[in-house]
Amino acid sequence: MVMDVHGRDLRYFVAVAEELHFTRAAERLFISQPALSKQIRTLERQLGAPLFERDRQGVRLTPVGAALLPHAQRVLAAWDTAWEAAEQAKAAERATLVVGMSTSPGRGGLLPAIRSRFTDTHPAATVKLRQVNWDDSTAGLQDGTSDVAFVWLPIPDPGRYAWVVVAEEPRLVAMPQTHPLADRGVVDFADLLDEPFLALPESAGVLRDYWLALDARGGRPPRIGAEIASTDETYEALVDGRGVCLLAAGNAPLITLGNVVTRLVRGISPSQLALTWRADDHRPLVLDYAHACRQVAAHL
Repeated sequence: MVMDVHGRDLRYFVAVAEELHFTRAAERLFISQPALSKQIRTLERQLGAPLFERDRQGVRLTPVGAALLPHAQRVLAAWDTAWEAAEQAKAAERATLVVGMSTSPGRGGLLPAIRSRFTDTHPAATVKLRQVNWDDSTAGLQDGTSDVAFVWLPIPDPGRYAWVVVAEEPRLVAMPQTHPLADRGVVDFADLLDEPFLALPESAGVLRDYWLALDARGGRPPRIGAEIASTDETYEALVDGRGVCLLAAGNAPLITLGNVVTRLVRGISPSQLALTWRADDHRPLVLDYAHACRQVAAHL
């Protein structure tokens, strides 16, 4: 019949077996020598055989003790590994996930829906939202200051990242309400080719090119009226008449605060907002947040 033995008793037995000295083993275990001797006797009674021979020459393992020792050592090593894994999992549950973004994802309760699903699996985790200027098109992923990020595609160096698209929206053109094209319901992109454009900083790379719609210009270079790195800068530049700019439909409320209008643009592709993370980052917090995004995006 197999009997249950406490891990503590095995740890006491291994300490004595390795030290072959009850006093040194007790010091190693931070308990008294009488208490250790008592626990060893209890274990011997459970097994129905002595584990140690004690005489004036010292302490020696009996054949039963020698047979038990390697198995007890393996059990304790396996338990130590399991304990460490459990502690790491607990730490991951309590960790903070930094979510970078250059503009608020908004979009019909997207963030609350993701948070609700994510906290179902990580109730002790903290989600910290981090606003990043538009000069970093990875919203903190590139330099590691964000764990995941809501970014607009395309992203520079795409081989470094994985992503899930959470929204696809038409691109609009924002302009002062006094602009000659403001009275149209839809604007052909061809009619914007000669307009000065507000551009992201050059450090934004391919994303700057995308919001200038270089692929739809037939090789004609854009006229840059000003560079912008935030929503406030964009609004001020628009009101000041320094140019027009393209933006995703979901971001229109951030710009149309007064004296600025947006119009649908014909002849360019829709924009894609994605939750992005580093492809070599396999932490449960990151992957589970991405999974929550994927679930929410499927419902939306």
